[in-house]
Amino acid sequence: MRAARVTPSLLPGFGPALGVTLLGLSLIVLAPLATLLATSLHGSPGAFLAAVTTPRVVAALKLSFFLSLVAALVSALLGLLLGWVFVRYRFPGRRVLDALVDLPFALPTAVAGITLTTLYAPNGWLGRPLASLGIPVAFTPLGIGVALVFLGIPFTVRTLQPVLASLDPEVEDAAASLGATRLATLRRVLLPEVLPSLLTGTTLAFARGLGEYGSVVFISGNMPMKTEIAPLLVMTKLEQYDVAGATALAVVLLVASFLLLLVLNRLEAWAQGRRR
Repeated sequence: MRAARVTPSLLPGFGPALGVTLLGLSLIVLAPLATLLATSLHGSPGAFLAAVTTPRVVAALKLSFFLSLVAALVSALLGLLLGWVFVRYRFPGRRVLDALVDLPFALPTAVAGITLTTLYAPNGWLGRPLASLGIPVAFTPLGIGVALVFLGIPFTVRTLQPVLASLDPEVEDAAASLGATRLATLRRVLLPEVLPSLLTGTTLAFARGLGEYGSVVFISGNMPMKTEIAPLLVMTKLEQYDVAGATALAVVLLVASFLLLLVLNRLEAWAQGRRR
């Protein structure tokens, strides 16, 4: 019986490459995560539950999850509008504005936090007129939301922009010629196409906001039970040598991030299925 002929790969060395990749992934990602989980399991389940259910921890978790979700939804709306404008319209300065969208990616988070705090402080350029209207921003939950939207917009814009660029305007013209209103065209033609990417960008913005520390620590004011976020509370507990409490809270954030990654993978698989 004639053996099947195997075509050699153009890039040989799959075995060593896979081994080096798994080794690097284990040392850089899996080992620290396993250490964190092992440290959290040293105590009893009751001690772990007590550490993550104190009023201060619960308040920090609620604030982080709620503001991250709200900021992700706002980022999704703004990202959809910005992506549509950048793709469908040509105007002076469009390329400059398009490049500025990536600024939160390149800007150090501490610099972003200091800049936003200076801008929205009670005596800042935007904070002063807003404060005169009775809308304080800095050192309030609203300020945290502003910082998270600032960081989340690039995720939604860059996720939606390629999909919006691939949409054929003739499809919209065909829908209009068949009597569809603008709202119906948006709801039945455009939205189904961009929905998977919109959900992906929103999930990415939510995950980024949930773990953000540097840009929020300055504008939040760090007031316990009011403007203290979960990542900041982890650092506070470490500074107080409460390693068990910090580890327990870190595990909660780790599990939440892992679940978000699972959701993101499912969304990407769903989007690929829709495209096929």
